[in-house]
Amino acid sequence: MATASGPSDPHIDPPHSGRSTRRADKHPPVITEAKTSFEEEQRARIRRYAIMMSFRIPALVIAVVVYMRWESVWLALAIVAVSIPLPWMAVVMANDGPPKRKERLRRYEPENYRRGLEARSRPALEDQPPTVEG
Repeated sequence: MATASGPSDPHIDPPHSGRSTRRADKHPPVITEAKTSFEEEQRARIRRYAIMMSFRIPALVIAVVVYMRWESVWLALAIVAVSIPLPWMAVVMANDGPPKRKERLRRYEPENYRRGLEARSRPALEDQPPTVEG
C-alpha cells in the first residue's frame, strides 16, 4: 500500500518520475540488430515442430472417422497421404534457422575505386589560382 512518502514497493517508482520501473528493467529496449539468443531461437524451433506434429494424429483420426462415417476410401486415403510428409516437413522446418542477414561484403575493387576518385569534383583545388613555385 502506498504511503504519503511514496509507494510501498521500493523497486517501483511513482508514475511520471522519469525513472524506469521494474517491468522496464526486465525487458530493455532493443536498439541494435543483434541476433536472437540461442534459447529464444530453440524455443521457436520447438514450438514450430510441435505445431506441425500436432496436425499428424488428428489427421489420422479424421481419416478413420471419414472412412467409418461416409465409407469414402479415397477421401480417407487422401487425408492419410497429406499427413505422411508432415513429420519430415516438421523436422526440416524445425532445423531451419533464422534467415541470414543480407549484408554485402565490402571488397576492394580497384576499378570501382579509381572510377570513384575520378568522378568526384574537386572545387577546392579547381577554384584556386595556380601557384608559382620558385
